[in-house]
Amino acid sequence: MKNLIVKQFLFLICIAVIVTSCDDQILNKKPLDQISEGDLWNDPALVESYVNDIYQGVGHGFFAVNVSSGVDETIITHGWNDTPIKQSNMTPDELGLFGDGAVAPFDHFHWDDLYSNIRSINVFLENIEESPINQDLKDRLTGEVHFLRAYFYHNLVKLHGGVPIIKKTFNLDDDFLVERDSFEDCINFMVEDLDVAASMLPTVIEGDKAHASRGAALALKSRILTYAASDLYAENPSGNDYTGYTGGDQSQRWERAKAAAEAVMDLGYSLYRENPAPGDSTAQNYADLFLQKDHEEIIFARYFLQNQSYQWFEADMGLFHGPNGWHNWGGDTPTGQMVDAYEMSDGTEFSWQAYQNGDPSYGESPYENRDPRFYASIFYNGSQWRERPSDMTDLDPEGIVETASFEVEGQNELRPGLDTRDGPIEDWNGTYTGYYMRKFLDPNVNHQFFRQEVPWIFIRYAEILLNYAEASIELGDEGDARTALNTIRQRAGMPEITETGQDLLERYRNERRIELAFEDHRYFDVRRWMIAPDVYENGEGVNIIGRLNNDGSYTYEYNVVEIDQRQWNDNAYFVPIPRYEMDRNENLEQNPGYN
Repeated sequence: MKNLIVKQFLFLICIAVIVTSCDDQILNKKPLDQISEGDLWNDPALVESYVNDIYQGVGHGFFAVNVSSGVDETIITHGWNDTPIKQSNMTPDELGLFGDGAVAPFDHFHWDDLYSNIRSINVFLENIEESPINQDLKDRLTGEVHFLRAYFYHNLVKLHGGVPIIKKTFNLDDDFLVERDSFEDCINFMVEDLDVAASMLPTVIEGDKAHASRGAALALKSRILTYAASDLYAENPSGNDYTGYTGGDQSQRWERAKAAAEAVMDLGYSLYRENPAPGDSTAQNYADLFLQKDHEEIIFARYFLQNQSYQWFEADMGLFHGPNGWHNWGGDTPTGQMVDAYEMSDGTEFSWQAYQNGDPSYGESPYENRDPRFYASIFYNGSQWRERPSDMTDLDPEGIVETASFEVEGQNELRPGLDTRDGPIEDWNGTYTGYYMRKFLDPNVNHQFFRQEVPWIFIRYAEILLNYAEASIELGDEGDARTALNTIRQRAGMPEITETGQDLLERYRNERRIELAFEDHRYFDVRRWMIAPDVYENGEGVNIIGRLNNDGSYTYEYNVVEIDQRQWNDNAYFVPIPRYEMDRNENLEQNPGYN
């Protein structure tokens, strides 16, 4: 009996040890859905994934092309709170499309999102030195985050002016009440980051322009210094150090900008199909620039997969912007002012008066004999696109855009065109301007059901040539400017620019407007050039009526109409700092003109 009791006691002890051991194993198990900080910095794949996640913050333009509605490029068919921007009445409580609550969220322009990404970069920089990962990988990723930090600060500065420069992460007991740094200090900080990035990154990454390269770092530096040298920051009407320079020499800034552009030009980039072959369609060359996944002009881009699930506001470019008569949404539609900015094919300015007076160079339509980039960028009445959806082919078997209304024999009422707001398909998505955006749209994709896979190009070589030309003009190096401009115009099939002085500056500004149309530049260009008071006029469109001829053909009547109210206030040179951020930090000073 005694032996039995002893055996039972030993058995219970064994069970207790086993159970305790099992409990220890359970308690010591790592959660499968979490990664510890120690694991992160010790694993090369996790470190690279961490940096790749930061790249999400750069956003993309397929939806954010909406910023063009805040200037004289487009009108958003659906509105979506763009009024505070186009009427220059933003407030710290209502930033319109730049606000956190906008229907079309611009994460890459939001104060808190940008600083959140900057914090992630600072976390990386505080931990990477002690990481045991391969030194080459460590150097490359470090270069990439320096590029990204400059990119995020550039988005803050071009909206708000000088902002707080945060170089470290904060602990709970740190002082969060930081002040704004000067505009000049912000520029210098971004340039320093980009110089570091350029020293650590490969010159070009063939087939992968979504990751920063030395070329991307130097190209972003060119953009930043071109912006910084501009009149807005030199004149600095408010006199505050966070809205511009309070001293120094503007010519020296243009010298830095020109040198920065030259540094990129020396890397060997070139324009896509820079030298058109005999018989080439220069319009198609320009259109294809945005439809190829990789080529020599792309410096920095974001890529998309057709089968990837995106949120609704990252919808396919064709679906969002294509004509409503193809079951698309007719999102951002070009203004009449933007359409009229495209020159005639001989390099002269387009003029409605000249067309109405029967100038023979115009032909039968105001859309004939225009800059080839016009045909690659704008859908107008009579332009041809892809085959219509199956429920529309009986009405239009050829895929011809119809934004006119047509007389019908024996009827007193006009037949609305298939792509108008009174047409038979999705009339709520029809254009107000009489135009649709064609640029970026892949005609080989049925956007109603499929997404296109073309990249969004953040920086391309044409911009660098334009930056170089602008700096050259400001410095009086007009020959250099014309050479750069005419390289771009040669690709477009347009005659050379020969002007000098103020005429050359005006030709440059229009060339930049056309070449970079809808690419997120015009909004900032009109501000830094201080021409916004002249261009913030009511948005125009065209009303077109097809008058029926005896032979069944149509003669078109064109009437320019105002369709959108716009105005300019000088406080709109800068976007206000959001109210919630001002409430958190009593040391922040608001931008001029905002309470």
